Amino acid sequence: MLLPCVRRVPARRLRRALPLACSCSAQGPSPRGYSRGAGGKGLILGIYSSEKDEGAAQFTSAGDAFDRLVSGKLRELLSLCGPPLKKGKTRIFHGLHQDFPSVVVVGLGKKNAGVNDQENWNEGKENIRAAVAVGCRQIQDLEIPCVEVDPCGDAQAAAEGAVLGLHEYNELKQKKKPVVTPQLHGSAESEAWQKGVTYAEGQNLARYLMEAPANYITPIKFAEHIEQKLRSFSNVKVHIRPESWIATQEMGAFLSVAKGSAEPPIFLESHYLGGANTNDSPLVFVGKGVTFDSGGISLKPSSGMDAMRADMGGAATVCSAIVTAAALNLPLNIIGLAPLCENMPSGKANKPGDVVRAKNGKTIQVDNTDAEGRLLLADALCYAHNFKPRAIVNAATLTGAMDVALGSAATGVFTNSSWLWTHLYEASVLTGDRVWRMPLFEHYTKQVTDCPLADLSNIGKYSRAGGACTAAAFLKEFVTASHWAHLDIAGVMSNKDEVPYLRKGMAGRPTRTLVEFAARLSQDSHNTK
Repeated sequence: MLLPCVRRVPARRLRRALPLACSCSAQGPSPRGYSRGAGGKGLILGIYSSEKDEGAAQFTSAGDAFDRLVSGKLRELLSLCGPPLKKGKTRIFHGLHQDFPSVVVVGLGKKNAGVNDQENWNEGKENIRAAVAVGCRQIQDLEIPCVEVDPCGDAQAAAEGAVLGLHEYNELKQKKKPVVTPQLHGSAESEAWQKGVTYAEGQNLARYLMEAPANYITPIKFAEHIEQKLRSFSNVKVHIRPESWIATQEMGAFLSVAKGSAEPPIFLESHYLGGANTNDSPLVFVGKGVTFDSGGISLKPSSGMDAMRADMGGAATVCSAIVTAAALNLPLNIIGLAPLCENMPSGKANKPGDVVRAKNGKTIQVDNTDAEGRLLLADALCYAHNFKPRAIVNAATLTGAMDVALGSAATGVFTNSSWLWTHLYEASVLTGDRVWRMPLFEHYTKQVTDCPLADLSNIGKYSRAGGACTAAAFLKEFVTASHWAHLDIAGVMSNKDEVPYLRKGMAGRPTRTLVEFAARLSQDSHNTK
């Protein structure tokens, strides 16, 4: 019998050990005698870090119950496997129980971990998400089709870790990873578990849209995909507005970007009427929907340009947030606006120095055609005011400067409302998908209004200096609402290894934060102030 994690235990003690297989790593081969794809389910159980290095294992309540079910054998095996399990680490045991051919024990870190003021998130929730995700992936590697997941004291976080951790875009591959269905172990927290599943599925929808190739997710195909997702909800109306409608709305800035592509633009408008009164002022989400961004005449470098299929990440996240809000039946009205087009170089494309006119009449000098997202958003933000919104929140993969400023740690938020900022910040602490407030100083406004040919330039007069801030200042020129926030999500567009419960690829951030923000807004007992 191969027991690699107990090699320091004397042989006579090993002979008395249980006839079970144990592995400290999911990357190695399956233990001798274990067959991949065996019947039954996998099981993930949590264990807390001991306050003392040599302290006894501290199982979750589900882990304790399972250990009693197998007459203490799980605890005994863990003690044979060396030092206590640390946060994010796992051990796999095979043959403990006939219903669960493989049991993955995951390290949850400290038992009483809560909000970390330095990190601006709930550390306990993040530990659960990360631990459950790695456990689920190990079950997937063993080709077990179903896994029951210990709620670990927070079933919503556990569900999010499971569903987010297993997601991978492999639609176009012949060889796909085995499908694994995560389920709650026990029934005590089923409502919270289902809420977590819904939150995670919403983010996965955004990840799917962002990851798909640009020839599969064109403006019209994006709109049709969202319409299909919302079709089953009776309190949702979806309008797919064609180019002719966009022209009647005098959205000259938006149309100037779209004219360089053979793909016609679409203005996607989704109304979720979940409030007690459908006439109540809605929350309006606006998302940049450039389904491919070549940079236009100001062409981007070819290296990495393929990632610009995700330049519609703003539209993907806000539309996915509305799908999630509808699935959760949140008691408020939400309107989603997504101007969708491609930014391509052609004989019809915007030229540097061209001047275009936005919906509110302001003229814009297009000094860099690769600063196109703000042109789409300018017209969409003007249109958003038609609904007398309670608040407007727009999201966009807008500037590389935001990636330089914050990297993938947090979404940059520019807002004219401390009330709105507080709700967004508190939501992000719970989701672990953090936000960070950035400045909207008049200093930056002067840089975009000092323009030789028009009311505004689409880039600041000092070009690269404070690029994310000048982009936000530009958008502010199209906002009169008292409660508006611009989320620059360029830095969080993709994931390499920064978020342990997301695989490499497009991240779909900050969908869960938008959903949690909407949920908090729907429960806010005070009127907007």
